[in-house]
Amino acid sequence: MRLRHAGGRTVHLGYCTNVHPAEELAGILAQLDTYAVPVRETLDTDLLGLGLWLAAPVAAGLAADPAARGRLRTELTVRGLEVVTLNGFPYAAFQAPVVKGAVYRPDWTTGERLDYTLDLARVLADLLPDDAERGSVSTLPLAWRAPWDGTRADAARRRLDQLAAGLAAVERDTGRPVRVGFEPEPGCVVESTAQAAAALSGVDTGRLGICLDLAHLACAWEEPAAALDRLAAAGLPVVKVQVSAALEAADPAGDAAALRRWVEPRFLHQTRTAGCATPTAGAANRPVPADPAVPADPADPAWAADDLDVALDAALPGPWRVHYHVPLHAPPEPPLGSTLPVLRAALAALFASPDAGCDHLDVETYTWGVLPAARRPRTDAELAAGIAAELAFARDELVTLGLTPTEAAVAP
Repeated sequence: MRLRHAGGRTVHLGYCTNVHPAEELAGILAQLDTYAVPVRETLDTDLLGLGLWLAAPVAAGLAADPAARGRLRTELTVRGLEVVTLNGFPYAAFQAPVVKGAVYRPDWTTGERLDYTLDLARVLADLLPDDAERGSVSTLPLAWRAPWDGTRADAARRRLDQLAAGLAAVERDTGRPVRVGFEPEPGCVVESTAQAAAALSGVDTGRLGICLDLAHLACAWEEPAAALDRLAAAGLPVVKVQVSAALEAADPAGDAAALRRWVEPRFLHQTRTAGCATPTAGAANRPVPADPAVPADPADPAWAADDLDVALDAALPGPWRVHYHVPLHAPPEPPLGSTLPVLRAALAALFASPDAGCDHLDVETYTWGVLPAARRPRTDAELAAGIAAELAFARDELVTLGLTPTEAAVAP
């Protein structure tokens, strides 16, 4: 879907297809018919945006075959679908029975991650609508936090320089600019916007920036306006926003039975207490760093755990925010909640201004298949309906902020 910001910029809103398991081209096309087309029809829109996820093998094949890229673009067009952004975080097997820490490999110390991301940029340059200003690719925030040392940091920086050069070559060859956004995530080398400003200092900010996942932002207990100011001060553009909400528990000790129902084996659900916030942002009774001028380490085990079951067993102090993307339109039943207030505050900070703070937005709830059984879609049609409801929710939030949908409704 497209919306118009009061400042004149077109804002693209879609949903991320990493919720679907297909990893080869025929399967990807089939999932478009099973899910994306019904979502578009439910929303009565002529054009539906996709944050397409292409696993590394299919991305490499498309990057090497211009005719195949042309066919994919045609298949998207005839279905009323468009792509301005790709999700390049998971390399492969993202909906495998167990993913956990494998999603962070290969990382930005490796040539495999560089090659994959440049393959995606080459593919995206040919998929972009003719009137799109640019494309974007989201990627992991360098690596998982351990092992990490100066040697690995130097290797990653060399890869980022090669990435910027490769993106420049894609633009020279195609005339289409593509930017890459590094996505701060709990447990990674870059978890907070402060860490992003430090780790990405000196990169080519014309081509590299931040993918701001709003669930991750909430789990870091960051205040959205301050986080955006921090990124702006560092000169890091927000090239993409993942419109997402995290699971929240105000009283995890009292709510342990409810939280146990959310423990599952596929994904990591990093858990952060309010203690990981900077001293001005968290709850009054949380622990604080010894030096209030120094931000807390967000992964400090005093207030952090790398999975929900670990947090429960450790009885971390509350309140908690859990890296578990929950459907935007259907928050968990009490006593649990979601971080929708953070989402709303972030969208307001991005769009309640003379110019749009970002023009690529993805709804990224990839966890539909692992939700507690009572909340999990039972059929393809139920999943498509849930995705459509999330997109409608996100669209309505943007309309509330003054954005205007720009395409006509589908004729009945």
